[in-house]
Amino acid sequence: MTKSSALGLPAKLLGALPPGVRLVVGGTVVLGASSYIFLALAGHSLDTDQVAGVSVLWTVVMSVGYGLFSPVELELTRLVAARDAAGHGPLPAVRKVLLLTLGVLAVVLLAILSASGPIADRLFGGDRGLVLGLGGALVGLAISSVVRGALAGLGNFRAYGAQLAVDGGLRILFGAMVPIFGLHSALAFSLILVVAPLAASVIGLRSVLGDRRAGPAPAWREVTRGLVLLTGSTLLAQLMVNAAVVNVKLLSPSSTALVAALLNAVVLARVPLFAYAAIQASLVSALSGAAAVGDHREFRKVLSRTAAIVMLMCAVAGLPTVLLGPWLIQVLFKAQAVLGSLDFLWLVLGTLCYMLATVFGQALLSLGRHQRQLFSWLLGTVLMVVVTLVPGDIATRVEVGYLVGAAASAAAMLWSLFRSLSEQPAVSGEEQSAAVDQRPAGALRSS
Repeated sequence: MTKSSALGLPAKLLGALPPGVRLVVGGTVVLGASSYIFLALAGHSLDTDQVAGVSVLWTVVMSVGYGLFSPVELELTRLVAARDAAGHGPLPAVRKVLLLTLGVLAVVLLAILSASGPIADRLFGGDRGLVLGLGGALVGLAISSVVRGALAGLGNFRAYGAQLAVDGGLRILFGAMVPIFGLHSALAFSLILVVAPLAASVIGLRSVLGDRRAGPAPAWREVTRGLVLLTGSTLLAQLMVNAAVVNVKLLSPSSTALVAALLNAVVLARVPLFAYAAIQASLVSALSGAAAVGDHREFRKVLSRTAAIVMLMCAVAGLPTVLLGPWLIQVLFKAQAVLGSLDFLWLVLGTLCYMLATVFGQALLSLGRHQRQLFSWLLGTVLMVVVTLVPGDIATRVEVGYLVGAAASAAAMLWSLFRSLSEQPAVSGEEQSAAVDQRPAGALRSS
């Protein structure tokens, strides 16, 4: 391979990705890096029990929080994009989705309040302050998801990326300030997950509110259609990718060192997953566009390229993670030496299968096959639980359970994709061109 071709490879890979990715990459990198730095700062500032509490809090927010509010972002993206293509403003759709989101948030916060004692005792070692931090973090995540959904629907990926970057930057900044001011408190670190996303949302909110175009409000049926199934799929997906840490805490509450080390290992193994976050919004848009006009060739091309890039990212990041992971978590996070390279291998392979399942799931979503996506995640989750409950070393059980569950979900979704595409007739090139010509101005915008 020549030097020029080697230098051109990254550009070719970026060119193969859906439009809009480049503008989000920077913000995604900062937000992804902030997770590592945030947890590293907590590991160097808090004792083992406090680190375990912050680790579980972070895991619950990443699983339950994103499971609840990531579908809100995706659905609002769809609603706003459709109205923007028709020349309508985003605010009517934003208001309805915001009301729905606040209703879901209120129910969740009420449940947390009513069960604050058991939650604190079971997950946070009796620290009720972390229960408060959990509720606040969910508030921040809910609001930021609504704002990001509106920005993505408008195609404003510059502001979208800036919101991600500011969120991550504030987590790093505040995380560094906590020990400087002598606040060796798990609550202080948990409140960072509240303040950072809310402050970052102000940037995106200004862009959304600045669009004063009028337009009809969507019907409630349109707002909620498919959202329940999508929420179920997202919750199961987030449960799967974050279950290892929580399962160890539930099955062996005294293994605080293993809980903290496993979280650090999961974070390292999930490096490619943070990179994929920059692809997801644009991937759904590209696949949905191809599906809408019946362009199976374009659909398969986008899907196969994205899957290939995902596998490449996992291979490049996974090998050093397996080889150096046990040493890195001790140096970066002050983790105890309770995990080996084999533990990292299971986690890396699980992440590869999980990312492929996510890609295939977005393709099913674009085809309107919400039920098949949900069934695939449910199948994988059941198998993950079965493997986790098998007698044996607890770390191995949760790691292999993650791998088996993710692999089963990916396989089920791939089978469903072949079946779904065969059920939908392809449209000829002339019919595709006619469909595109009939779309209103603005519908062909790219970012």
